[in-house]
Formats: sequence, C-alpha cells, structure tokens
Amino acid sequence: MADILEVPRTRINTSLVSRFTGMAVCFVGRVLKVHPSGTSIVLADGDGKNVTVEMTDPLDEELSGVIEVVGKVTPKATIKAVYYVPFREDKNSFDLGLYNEALNIIHEFSQYYPFNVTGSS
Repeated sequence: MADILEVPRTRINTSLVSRFTGMAVCFVGRVLKVHPSGTSIVLADGDGKNVTVEMTDPLDEELSGVIEVVGKVTPKATIKAVYYVPFREDKNSFDLGLYNEALNIIHEFSQYYPFNVTGSS
C-alpha cells in the first residue's frame, strides 16, 4: 500500500467511490463513528452520505471533526486508509458542503482540470 504515496490521487466524495475501485484516492469527511476496536471509521461527506474507512493499523488516538484520508478504494466500496490527517477547526470550520460542490465541478468538467486522474467509466 506504500505505493499509493507515489501515485496521483483523485479527490472524491461518497457518490464517486464506486467509480474508483482499486485506485488511490483522497477523501475528506466528518467523523461520524469510530469502531470500538479502532479498525474502521465512518465518514460523512458534504452531501451527508457515508463511507466506511478501514484502517491499516488500529487507531491510537481519538478522532473527531473533519479528516482527510488517503487510501485505496476496495471492491466493497470502502476505503483502505494508508494515512489520515485531522483538520484543525479551532479557529475556522471547514465547509464540507462547499468542498463537495468543488469536487462535483472538478469531476463534471475534468477536461479543465488535467491534474485529475480519471476513473474507469
């Protein structure tokens, strides 16, 4: 899974997960639930849709708020995380709705965003 760090990663939301099976992705969402074992978390995107993130190693810290996850989409439509980064929201909150709108525009007009990796159709 370390190879994910060396390849381009497409930013996606929950509605795009199935289009990127087997591919490296970046997902930003709000933590809704952490499995008691720390092996998975449920994130909500800007539309309020949920995706499950499977952790490579059990969490050793408490997670809440908005986080960014980099990983690979599994055939079960979950994301196998390689790493995650919590967002600091102590001074400014992250607008997931606005972020989601930006993602929709980037994917709808991908010809204008050449840095985007296209998924299988």
